[in-house]
Amino acid sequence: MKNWAVRGLSRRRMTTAFPRGEPESVAPWSTIPVKVREGTVLCPADAIHDNSVIAEKCISCGRCSDAFAPGGNVRTVLVRRADGVFRKSFNIFIIDTGSCGACNLEVKALTNPIYDMHRLGIFFTSTPRHADALLVVGVMSENMKEPLKKAYEAMPYPKLVFAVGACAVSGGILGKSIEETLNADVIVPGCPPSPFTILDALLKSREG
Repeated sequence: MKNWAVRGLSRRRMTTAFPRGEPESVAPWSTIPVKVREGTVLCPADAIHDNSVIAEKCISCGRCSDAFAPGGNVRTVLVRRADGVFRKSFNIFIIDTGSCGACNLEVKALTNPIYDMHRLGIFFTSTPRHADALLVVGVMSENMKEPLKKAYEAMPYPKLVFAVGACAVSGGILGKSIEETLNADVIVPGCPPSPFTILDALLKSREG
């Protein structure tokens, strides 16, 4: 997103029109690869089966680039449970259970002028007591199991849980999924997922 100031002035706006339209630009490494040609594939995450990629396991390492290429699709989330009560206002509490920091950067990007999640009634909160949803990034480290449970218990009902990124969803190649400790209502694949994908997940979770 370089030269965003120049782009904003030339277009008279900087904020994306998403979700009313398709994303203007997406980082290729943030979308799930698709088969484009025959070739040998060595996947360290065991994410490739029957010539397709298991989105929840893919760590975007690029080892499959001889046969696969970025798919460009940002709408890859799995919503197990949604709640329409959050349509007007949605407060999110982020908790890092053991990440490398990449997912944190993409999540925090949602507040910048490009994505501007506030225009959609979505906000971050600094305490789980004021949160409608728990957004979890990183593998499930042993020392974070209890803090994760306590954060969830402190939230008022109704509430949702998001597993964001391959580490939180499947454990990636580093550890265990958060689902061994807490069931996720929304699965957001990617390593890291695009801010568009995360935004799509937040919006779809309010459609119930």
